[in-house]
Amino acid sequence: MAFDAILERFVKNSPVSVMARLVLQRAVSAEWMDSLFEAHRKRQYTRELLFSTVVELMSVVAMGLRPSLHAGAKATEGGTSIAALYEKVNRMEPDLVRALVRGSAQRLEPVVQPLRTGEKPWAEGYRVRVIDGNHLPASEKRLKPLREFRGAALPGHSLVVYAPEQGLVVDVVPCEDAHAQERTLVAAVLEHAQQGDLWIADRNFSTTRIVFGLEDRHAAFIIREHGRTPSPTEVGKRKRVGRVETGVVFEQPVQVEDDGGRLLTLRRIELQLDEPTEEGEPLIRLLTNAPKEKLSAEKVACLYRKRWSIEGMFQSLESALHSEVRTLGHPRAALLAFGTAVVAYNILAVIQAAVEAAHPEAKAEGIELSPFFVATEVQATYGGRMIAVGDDVWTAFDEQSPLQLSRTLIRIAQHAQPKRLRKHPRGPKKKTKKGYVSGRTARQHVATARVLASGRIDSTS
Repeated sequence: MAFDAILERFVKNSPVSVMARLVLQRAVSAEWMDSLFEAHRKRQYTRELLFSTVVELMSVVAMGLRPSLHAGAKATEGGTSIAALYEKVNRMEPDLVRALVRGSAQRLEPVVQPLRTGEKPWAEGYRVRVIDGNHLPASEKRLKPLREFRGAALPGHSLVVYAPEQGLVVDVVPCEDAHAQERTLVAAVLEHAQQGDLWIADRNFSTTRIVFGLEDRHAAFIIREHGRTPSPTEVGKRKRVGRVETGVVFEQPVQVEDDGGRLLTLRRIELQLDEPTEEGEPLIRLLTNAPKEKLSAEKVACLYRKRWSIEGMFQSLESALHSEVRTLGHPRAALLAFGTAVVAYNILAVIQAAVEAAHPEAKAEGIELSPFFVATEVQATYGGRMIAVGDDVWTAFDEQSPLQLSRTLIRIAQHAQPKRLRKHPRGPKKKTKKGYVSGRTARQHVATARVLASGRIDSTS
């Protein structure tokens, strides 16, 4: 389709911000969000503010376009009531946050899928899901009951399900109680596990209930074995089967038993590391129900190592997006901020996929795009584009199918410059033990300019 003349100028000079607007429109349209609110709300209702308005304001903060929710509200036309806004945010039901993330991811999956064609799957024949918990950091103590408390006030945490092959977060289970064990939230996630899935998790999720829950849903799993649970029994010999980049791989059949006496035979994959982990552990044990014909022991070990991709996603949420709004001390407000940041991350993931699809030569050269620089590009021109391009121009794109939108994104992404958006990874840090020092020593200070001039540290400088 032909672009509006003003839009065409933005496409050529700021393609990332144009893609951001198109993907945002597809992920969380106002009509869809308000219908989502009516379908999932329990006690909340609409009086002054629509759910779509609240999410839009929170998205402005998550993308770094405004420093706070208050600033975002004051900048909107029509003078949004600050009191009504915070009342709505502080009462936002966690189920609504989850529905927002799940629903928006489902709307984006058919758009991102054509952009990822040609990429090698993680595990042939499986739909990979990586699961992990994310605790929100301490918030400011703006709530009256917290003002006299000297320790940290934690607003909550979430269980996150990541689809690494699409680069999307497909599910989030928010929890207001920061001290609640994250494995207690898994039941809600397992409801959506299905045959053909491959779930990868660390040892915090190594429980009999989770193992049998995935097995009952005919889903495969790779879970790092915990020292105490599910306490498998050895039923065969341990055999060396090969080697991977980080160590030697062994395999052994084991059995686990649930409370009802059911027995489940699993494969225990052991990775004898060449170098111990940061915790000093030389051996990693993995439990899997995937058949050997589909996943070899070496493949299982390599897949678990790739689980760390979810840590990169969490890092992007913190560095590229404002997922942790410390001024929002109320648990429900903080969880809404995190959920909205997850939606923003998914939008950036689609943009990144479009740029990679439009510039295959960049990937061949080893250029990896940075979510931080993609977000920065959006922040630089988003406001000006909102003013220059009218809403009527964007509504024309609503009629496009997911495949048509994917092609539109690739066309726009051809104007992007991958080298400007590439990652600049730091080299490996040297591990040095600093040891204990007295409080007096720790509180000393130096003038950096004098240290650089003299080449040594002198506490009197």
